[in-house]
Amino acid sequence: MKAFAITDVGEIRQTNQDYVFATEHPVGNLPNLFVVADGMGGHNAGDFASKYTVEQLVYAIRRDEDTNPVRILRKAIDYANQELVKRAREDETKNGCGTTLVVAIVLKDYLYVANIGDSRLYVIGDDIRQITRDHSLVEEMVRLGELNKEEAKNHPKRNVITRAVGADERVIIDFFSRKLSLGDLVLMCSDGLSNMLEDEQIRQIMRQPLDIEAKALELIQKANSNGGRDNISVVIIEPEIGEAEG
Repeated sequence: MKAFAITDVGEIRQTNQDYVFATEHPVGNLPNLFVVADGMGGHNAGDFASKYTVEQLVYAIRRDEDTNPVRILRKAIDYANQELVKRAREDETKNGCGTTLVVAIVLKDYLYVANIGDSRLYVIGDDIRQITRDHSLVEEMVRLGELNKEEAKNHPKRNVITRAVGADERVIIDFFSRKLSLGDLVLMCSDGLSNMLEDEQIRQIMRQPLDIEAKALELIQKANSNGGRDNISVVIIEPEIGEAEG
């Protein structure tokens, strides 16, 4: 397995409120761990929220003696959420802070994903499939038939999310699992990428005969050349399924 992670401030923002974590090596009883978090909040609260949440998540995973990956992720996210809520209550400058969170592990030929907010995970083979579901106001409006996909892309409230770590004492987490096929690539990203590039543009870059670092750098460059209106985070995972099975 190979993985590469990068985060970029973009062309407009002064600070980077995204935070990424990626390791192909075991973390506690998990075989690997990949995370993208996109923080929100005034002043320095957003960058604190994303970094602190990921740190608490990793801490909880390392301490957990459970062996079920979904239970481990659920408990760790709950713990990180509670810790962020507690810190925000203790410090007025962090009041109202929160973060999206998409977490993935690869276990043999299966991908396990946990998601809160509108950071995304895609699996790219011959086509591109968004595995996560955006927890955003415009996505809810699309589901209800009030907007179409094209209208949603340019809606003034497209960045309003309906779920976040740190927003409440209880966090609702979506879980997904998917069997991976030979040649599949996994892409995790913040909305600084997905708002700047169409899915088909992402697919074309990801299918180029480049190594994953070059693909990640090209995704960042393309998002910035399209406006770079937000921080941009990318994690690419190359599972190498055939090698793992052989």
